[in-house]
Amino acid sequence: MPVLTDPALLRDIADINRIRSVPRILETVAHITGSRFTAIARVTDTTWTACATYDTLGFGLVPGGQLVLETTLCDEIRQSSTAVVFAHASQHPLYSRHHTPRIYGLESYASVPIFRPDGSFFGTLCAIDSAPGNFDEAHVQRSMELLAELVGNYLDSEDRLVEAAAQLSAAHRVADLRDQFVAVLGHDLRSPLQAISMAADSLDMSPLTDSQDHMLGHIRAGVDRMDGLISDVLDFARGRLGGGIPVLLRDCDSLEQALRKVVVEVEVASGRSDITAHVDIDGRVYCDASRLAQLLANLLGNAAQHGDTSRPISVDIRADSDALSLVVRNGGQIPSDKLADIFSPFSREKGDDPRPGLGLGIYIAAEIARSHGGSLDVVSDAGTGTAFTFQMPRNAAARSEEHRDNIHPDHA
Repeated sequence: MPVLTDPALLRDIADINRIRSVPRILETVAHITGSRFTAIARVTDTTWTACATYDTLGFGLVPGGQLVLETTLCDEIRQSSTAVVFAHASQHPLYSRHHTPRIYGLESYASVPIFRPDGSFFGTLCAIDSAPGNFDEAHVQRSMELLAELVGNYLDSEDRLVEAAAQLSAAHRVADLRDQFVAVLGHDLRSPLQAISMAADSLDMSPLTDSQDHMLGHIRAGVDRMDGLISDVLDFARGRLGGGIPVLLRDCDSLEQALRKVVVEVEVASGRSDITAHVDIDGRVYCDASRLAQLLANLLGNAAQHGDTSRPISVDIRADSDALSLVVRNGGQIPSDKLADIFSPFSREKGDDPRPGLGLGIYIAAEIARSHGGSLDVVSDAGTGTAFTFQMPRNAAARSEEHRDNIHPDHA
């Protein structure tokens, strides 16, 4: 038998064989007709191709096997869109003289068209046997038409699933390219930014007028702002590309000092004088202190910017023998429909007034928590306000895989 190479027919065979119920359908047809060979065939204006078969007759056709179209009744069914069913060919007034039963030695035959839901013709569901059949022709035709309709509907579902899978794959490729572009862009922006910073340092070494000194201050503030944005972009890209935010974990005895410094910096930058901080860390913590400072800065900056300015902000940081916990509380409520996405990138609520930043702060804080084997949760309601809670094992020996991927909002 020649090897089938037509890509369209190979695709049709694959589509049929992806339908899990096809073997059961063919067995059912064999049962209701008493036939020992049943098949689903793809029928075009030039070819007859078996897509799936059930054969206890020894007919010899397997998926991909082909018959000469003109020797079959299926070509007539394709053209007329009507079923052909007979139980005893040699006694039939029409089919006793037809060439198909004579060529293949058939006595019983049942074949019904398969249509896709859009009405296009696909092929046939058929059953044959060399012995006469003992069945009610009208009953068999109706039963097989129902099964053929089922196959047609399955084909439509498979087509839509394949199309959706292709679209999803394309979307993933686009997303990967976008994330790679963001990473490259963030990296390449560092060079011109460093040049600007070096130029500012050079200008600062020369005598300046008050106006020039004022402008230089703006330049330095802009450089610092850009440097922060680029860092956020690079951290975002690392998280999205699967590497996670890198951390340098080691025993640190200066974590409390680093976190207190963040509180002071946020107070100055935000102009908030109502931030209270309780920090109680005795001894060493196995962590990346600079990254935990970044986590606190992101959470505290978010609280200062988006919280209710009429209510104070509190920071509570404690470390016992097993774990480190960090809680940032502020007034105001995150809408319940926003909580589910609060740790996603670019998830900040859109408002009428433009806000600085890229909306990556909470996402990056969550990634830092993940990199430390910890968790970051949020609760928010109108009465108590909003609280972000970070927790992590204090010691290296306490880390375990159960802490991984444990970042989620807690709907309160």
